[in-house]
Amino acid sequence: MARYYVNRNTQPSGDHEVHRESCRYLPNPENRIYLGEFGSCHPAVAGASKHYAEVNGCFWCSRERHTG
Repeated sequence: MARYYVNRNTQPSGDHEVHRESCRYLPNPENRIYLGEFGSCHPAVAGASKHYAEVNGCFWCSRERHTG
């Protein structure tokens, strides 16, 4: 299980990235929303969709859900 967060800031692609707590690209605390603990990034990205219409997994820590 890992803790996941979604970035409050929009990426240049227009989406909000989902990160594991251990990611070196995890946004600062004021720029992220805690999503919960999950066994993979799939439910974390689904949870982030409740906050933002456009979400994507981080290339570095949630690559299974990264769409480029």
